[in-house]
Amino acid sequence: MTGDTGSVTAGTQRRQPPVRVPIEPGAADVERVRAAVAAALAGFLAEQRQTLAAMDDSLVPVVDEVCALAEGGKRLRPLFAYWGWRGATAGAAGVAEADADVLRAVSAVEFVHASALVHDDVMDGALTRRGRPATHIGFATRHVDAGLHGDATGFGVGAAILVGDLALVWSDELLRRSGISAPALARARGVWDTMRTEVTAGQYLDLLRADGGLPGPGGALTVARYKSAGYTVQRPLQLGAAIAGAGPDVSEAYTAIGLPLGEAFQLRDDVLGVFGDPAVTGKSVDDDLREGKQTLLIALAEERADEAGLRLLSRALGDPDAGPEQLAALRTLLEETGARTRVEERIADRTAVARAAIAAAPISDEARAALDALAVAATIRTA
Repeated sequence: MTGDTGSVTAGTQRRQPPVRVPIEPGAADVERVRAAVAAALAGFLAEQRQTLAAMDDSLVPVVDEVCALAEGGKRLRPLFAYWGWRGATAGAAGVAEADADVLRAVSAVEFVHASALVHDDVMDGALTRRGRPATHIGFATRHVDAGLHGDATGFGVGAAILVGDLALVWSDELLRRSGISAPALARARGVWDTMRTEVTAGQYLDLLRADGGLPGPGGALTVARYKSAGYTVQRPLQLGAAIAGAGPDVSEAYTAIGLPLGEAFQLRDDVLGVFGDPAVTGKSVDDDLREGKQTLLIALAEERADEAGLRLLSRALGDPDAGPEQLAALRTLLEETGARTRVEERIADRTAVARAAIAAAPISDEARAALDALAVAATIRTA
């Protein structure tokens, strides 16, 4: 990784104690948190690389793949978890001393995210992720380059499933070893388990919807809630609250913030998946259409499309060989049916609801300001 977010690199360093970084009240502190998350992941992955290499050198590409996955992203989930904790610790003694340990704990959410990305790409048949080959594609290429026997595609899929599983295993280990107190860890477990169950269940609901289950806009929103929205905002906020030992009023406030904001985040992702700039998003704007992703955009277009539009959706959506003209026609249909406009309106509405909930939440003023800034960053973005 380059830039302000630090770097996840492989190595054989011994585990170092976390650096205690002074808290700067009144600021969103985004770059400091991102850098701390990157450092926590780098240190943990360096240890894991050493462990796997000691087992067999052929395992190094596995940990290196997790390293590559952990390098990307906006760190929104750890940021929401961190500020969920800070919002519930206003004036509490020992906040500065616990800061580094909490940063390590919330970094573990990035491994949950990496696991979901790998498995999602396998199920969708995606070719790229963040400007590089998707994990299953990369391992299929390694199979060919090494001159191995058997089916390269099957090998790539199998390896990707295992990489995703390993990332999920490591998420648990990093949380457990973060350094937060035993009572804080015990409190966090409930939210942690719920979050990981929901995202896995959401992946299944996505598969079901892709094959005709959960039809219509309601089905699209159900998938969005459990596959992405919950583990992006709501559960990370509640994870932070649990670590802090916050009461039910804070947890309820974080639900009021997290559900609408998580939905708006996912809907923005869906729009960017079709209308974004690949140079910014790191992903082709054709992939979602060729994969036939059944997003709210598609559900709303189906509601208002005429017979010609429905034929176009039936013929071109989900066609891996769809050409530029067909893909352009699909985008035009999403515009002309008002689907894109309606999704943008829902993003704006859900964001406004979340920001109102932030304003009313029983949390510290600095956390309120930070969460409001994150709400804007999560929903008014180009990548």
